[in-house]
Amino acid sequence: MEESTARIAATLPPYARTMGMEIDRFEDGIPVLAYDFDKRVQGRPGFLHGGALGGLLEMAAHAALHAALDEKGWVVHFKPVNISIEYLRGGTPQRTYALGRIIRAGRRVANVRVDGWQADRDKPVASAWMNFLLKPREG
Repeated sequence: MEESTARIAATLPPYARTMGMEIDRFEDGIPVLAYDFDKRVQGRPGFLHGGALGGLLEMAAHAALHAALDEKGWVVHFKPVNISIEYLRGGTPQRTYALGRIIRAGRRVANVRVDGWQADRDKPVASAWMNFLLKPREG
């Protein structure tokens, strides 16, 4: 898995590294992204900032899609078309995780569901739907 971790980590943009995001582990070949609570992700005192949480969900969707497309051997560019985030409870000062699940990856569009949680996976802090436009790479 070290090769997979390095390959997927390399696809994360500088924003993810700046925010302290990392691949915590893999579940069924899909990376679980995480970050620790610190001033970079804090909003009001003692809580996660909604934008930082949304960013983690978006990066988890990107990582999940990269992993799924790599597994299929597809060489495509993709870009987000839309994102819808549901904030379910306030994130507190602890490690936060996010995992994307590919619902469908067709020839032109991919749909990804992402869940974010902290200590208890059964009590998510946020979830998101993302749709991506897929385009084969030329050359």
